Amino acid sequence: MSTVLRSLCGYFILLCLGLLLLLSPGQAYEELSDETLKLLPRPSHDFDIHDGAILSPLLQTRVPGTAGHDAVLEHLVSFIRTTLPKWDIELQNSTSKTPLSNGKDVPFVNVIATRDPPRASVGDVELLTLVAHYDSKLTPEGFIGAIDSAAPCAMIMHAMRSIDAALDKKWAAMEKGMGSTFDEEVGIQVLFLDGEEAFDHWTDEDSLYGARSLAETWDSQMNPAMSTFKTKLSSISLFVLLDLLGSKNPSIVSFYQTTHWAYQRLGSLERRLRSLNKFKAPSDPWFIDTSKDFRQIVPMGGIQDDHIPFLARGVEIVHVIDFAPFKGFPEVWHTMDDDGEHLDMDTVEDWSVLVTAFAAEWMELGDFLAQSESGKARRDEVFEADLDKKTEL
Repeated sequence: MSTVLRSLCGYFILLCLGLLLLLSPGQAYEELSDETLKLLPRPSHDFDIHDGAILSPLLQTRVPGTAGHDAVLEHLVSFIRTTLPKWDIELQNSTSKTPLSNGKDVPFVNVIATRDPPRASVGDVELLTLVAHYDSKLTPEGFIGAIDSAAPCAMIMHAMRSIDAALDKKWAAMEKGMGSTFDEEVGIQVLFLDGEEAFDHWTDEDSLYGARSLAETWDSQMNPAMSTFKTKLSSISLFVLLDLLGSKNPSIVSFYQTTHWAYQRLGSLERRLRSLNKFKAPSDPWFIDTSKDFRQIVPMGGIQDDHIPFLARGVEIVHVIDFAPFKGFPEVWHTMDDDGEHLDMDTVEDWSVLVTAFAAEWMELGDFLAQSESGKARRDEVFEADLDKKTEL
């Protein structure tokens, strides 16, 4: 093939990719107004590291197969069942031998929470999927893993609760013939994945236990014959993975050309929230590649994380992880300093507002976020009262 022909082919491919990006779902939904962004709640005392209803129960060692892990699993399930009763919850179980389990199977449990539009048929809903892992490393002994990834789990929990009433209002309006129609079946899904950490040292086999199991299962789990989406895996419209978040001055790079538009939406929301004084932590912009064109994004395959088994099966990924070239990971990464006391709480709360904003914008909740504060307060009271009870999974 001649050099000229190669150049023409390359240009054609880039042109097609650009057209696909212009037609992507991210260009269809409407931006949240400044007034709506101002309404987004902060976590407040829920994120207190000592007795906050959401975050504090996560700040303990939670190695799969241990009592701490079971307690955190119970906390996640209890939060969803008590505070978010309209979300469907599923536990996906698997077992695997690890390099340190002496031939015994270690149990892993993925927590899956989903809200579909009412009357939606199985296999016809595309799902925004927010993801974090909830297990912690075996070593060093007593490792908490606050940024890795207790705080990201808490951020997602806050976002779930913050948009729940607005989802009710939107779908009630749709059923009455107001606003959008059910022709666009869009739901939201949360994955709290287990077994991300290696037990000995990171290999393809000693890591991502829960993610590998779930991706494989969903890739082969078929929806009904006439469904819009062939498998549960293909119904994921965007897989947004949060990891290593909660330290000061994070740097988030864009890893994938085909989802750079979604990365830019996050960067735009960050900028707008700062301009509206909705962020507390002073910082340079977090999303450092926002101004780049998608053609300038160089794919980086070196960061292994829970998205890898899904990426390998064609799922669109936004990897929100505190990492940048020449900077690396946060200083506390995989050290005993990765605990509650070393979280920058203003940054943690800012992240929770940003995740809420992104989910609300994706789900087109701008007209429905002015929810009843009394109703929200009642749900919070029920959950906090339930913390002292033993809840069976």
